[in-house]
Amino acid sequence: MGEGGHNIGSSGESICLLPHRPLLVLLLHSCLPFQSENSDKSSAESDSETEVEQVSVYRKLLATLKTSPESESEEEEDESEPEEPGESETEMDREGSQDSGEGEGGEEDKNGVPEQEQATDTAEQTLDQEQADGADTSCDPSHGVIEEFTDVKHESEFSLETNFMEEESGDCNADKRDSNSSQASSEDPFKQHMDKELEEKEVEKLSTLPKTSTQSKWARLGQLTFSSTVETNKTLKADKEVAAKQLYLHKPLESTWPKVNKQFLSSVNKPSDPSFTPLQRELFCIMNTYRDLFYPERSALTNGEEIRHAYCLHALNHVLKANAQVLSNNAKRRDQKPGTDSEDYRDQGLTRPKVLMIVPFRECALRIVHILISLLEVNDKRKIDVSNKKRFKGEFGSDPEEKPPNLKRPEDYEAVFAGNIDDHFRIGVAILQKSMRLYAPFYSSDIIIASPLGMRTIIGAEGEKKRDFDFLSSIEILIIDQADIYLMQNWEHVLHLMKHINLLPLDSHGVDFSRVRMLNLNNWSKYYRQTLLFSALQDPHINSVFNKHCFNYVGQVAVRNVPLSGSISHVMVQLPHVFRRLEAENLTSVVDTRFQFFIDKVLPEYRDAIMSHTLIYVPSYFDYVRLRNYFKKEQLNFTYICEYTKKAAVCRARRFFLKGEKQFLLFTERFHFYKRYTIKGIRNLIFYELPTYSHFYSEICNMLKATDSGVDATWTCTVLYSKYDAQKLAAVVGIDRTAQMLQSKKNVHLFVTGENE
Repeated sequence: MGEGGHNIGSSGESICLLPHRPLLVLLLHSCLPFQSENSDKSSAESDSETEVEQVSVYRKLLATLKTSPESESEEEEDESEPEEPGESETEMDREGSQDSGEGEGGEEDKNGVPEQEQATDTAEQTLDQEQADGADTSCDPSHGVIEEFTDVKHESEFSLETNFMEEESGDCNADKRDSNSSQASSEDPFKQHMDKELEEKEVEKLSTLPKTSTQSKWARLGQLTFSSTVETNKTLKADKEVAAKQLYLHKPLESTWPKVNKQFLSSVNKPSDPSFTPLQRELFCIMNTYRDLFYPERSALTNGEEIRHAYCLHALNHVLKANAQVLSNNAKRRDQKPGTDSEDYRDQGLTRPKVLMIVPFRECALRIVHILISLLEVNDKRKIDVSNKKRFKGEFGSDPEEKPPNLKRPEDYEAVFAGNIDDHFRIGVAILQKSMRLYAPFYSSDIIIASPLGMRTIIGAEGEKKRDFDFLSSIEILIIDQADIYLMQNWEHVLHLMKHINLLPLDSHGVDFSRVRMLNLNNWSKYYRQTLLFSALQDPHINSVFNKHCFNYVGQVAVRNVPLSGSISHVMVQLPHVFRRLEAENLTSVVDTRFQFFIDKVLPEYRDAIMSHTLIYVPSYFDYVRLRNYFKKEQLNFTYICEYTKKAAVCRARRFFLKGEKQFLLFTERFHFYKRYTIKGIRNLIFYELPTYSHFYSEICNMLKATDSGVDATWTCTVLYSKYDAQKLAAVVGIDRTAQMLQSKKNVHLFVTGENE
């Protein structure tokens, strides 16, 4: 191959490109005999002129293969917050709008406010900022392409292959003693998990055989379901008392974790377990076994930060151990005497990124980075060196003065939408014990923190020239936090990510194949990947990702608690609730069956003029579009509000509905999620489908008391449901009533008085 067919690694050596995926494994093995024994050493003596010429060619090649992070940046919506809606029309006209979180769509609200321009992440702005910060772009700026994946200028400083243990730790011998301790090595969960060598028969079982499940009940997590295909389902018991040595935390974390986590601890914590809350102790007990975990009871108000700290500890512990193993082996290879048989040090993946954290907003990424920094700083005197910290605070921080002073929203809304709520971002983090580099190129990063939209714009779609997902090939821990919010953004981005993770890379990216683990060469990475999934609710879409896209050979643990009482108990108005059951043959036919049931049996009852002021709550945007088109076709007197409706149109729709000039109001769930306006004038409620968030049911019902017109007796509430809505139904009416309603095919009438059912 010519110069254009070579990739320059961090050491300066040339490695053949692997352009065709079917030939990858064969070519990998064919390249092994030609690897230099000292391939991990820096080639400082190489001809500088030749190296510059090769890098230039490589940059040109990358410019044709890799995508710009922002070149196809999707339009973002206005992020300014409205004031609390008042009673007068003038107050409603003053209301602003907030980002709906959706980066796509042809009906986006663009109000042209300054906040939108600041939040929009264009390629030109990013390039200017990188140049101002002295960041090196590894492609020709004249092409307008921002290169996120390589950085020749800083590569040697943060490269694992060119650093050694003694450069990282002042006590190299102590680290070597620890690493050579056979007992500690055999019991360390990290070593047990990554050193396990699967057989082809076991991999075949993982791909074909169903999982076997067992049940267990823990004190804090509640009902757990353990499932596995290969491993025997041993009953995992929660450790009542956790000692730091039993957790096998990397050295800095043993001393920093108790200090960082102190804010969540209470005086009731036992002296023998001073560093974990009961929830963290049980969650970390599962995480540390490298099982997949699904926890659907995350709350931004209560336990959200506890959980964030726990998974940050686990992720950082994993990264530090993996990097320490590579650095230690580097030193061993360097100290080998010439002529001796070289040992087989397989301690890396095909690409460097090990942990991928998916979070919904920039504020979440900001908090994660702060936690990681705190965990690495042993004391005030030993501060770690954090590169690009000022730029990071500027792009991921928020200005408190931007929030309108009169804004009042529910507490859970304030907790979810705190800080910078831009949902289009990604950032690479490279970690060494004494330094952290933010905005590290992806192929030099240990941790990638991104939103689903941020990942989607890099991964791209089939047929696009500018796309890259090789950096996802060797992800060992995938953390998806606040998964419920992605249902309100675009769930397709999550599914797209899951389809492109742990695939064989199309390029070698300068890897030393003699150091790559066999599990990666065999394309078995997905069977070793641990997935941690946190959500505020149970949902079929989230369950599907956990069941169909997680293949961990160790097994899975899912928290499966059922709600004893539903959100209907929080309805504060005297209101009759009619739950009307529709019969669908299968899950795929529910959408059409629901629509036909609504227009044939429900809507005719509300066409009469006396049934005015009817709000129709629609969770799905596609159902909303279908209903809106039908209402227009039938020339019904209606108005509508969705997440893409402009500010002025929202004010008009609310005014028309309040005065009774429009009989129906179509109202989407995503608009309520992002705005939380109080809609006045409601007399009749129709839930076209049960809400995704159960507390939205009581919130919408309680809007009826917003208009004191003395017509309480005429209020109605109708809910459509099917047997496939069991989880949502249980969250609204409770598990006992759900069982009765699913057994009976009759409509169910409930009457709620105040807070008593």
